[in-house]
Amino acid sequence: MGVAGDPVQVRNHDDAGVRKTQGPYMGSDLPIAGFAVIEAESHEEAAELVSATPCAVAHGVVEVWPLHSTPQP
Repeated sequence: MGVAGDPVQVRNHDDAGVRKTQGPYMGSDLPIAGFAVIEAESHEEAAELVSATPCAVAHGVVEVWPLHSTPQP
């Protein structure tokens, strides 16, 4: 179990260069479908890993949310 930190949006339209923007792309009161959990050493490394995905390259956006461990009692 973890707590999500502040997100960053990753875009790489037409594989022409990675663009990162702080903050969420959108919000929803409903659950969001389609996610992956990746392991990376840093938020920067995670952004680089997702920048080559089809969604980031095909004029979409991928949000990277860091996951922090919950404190143990």
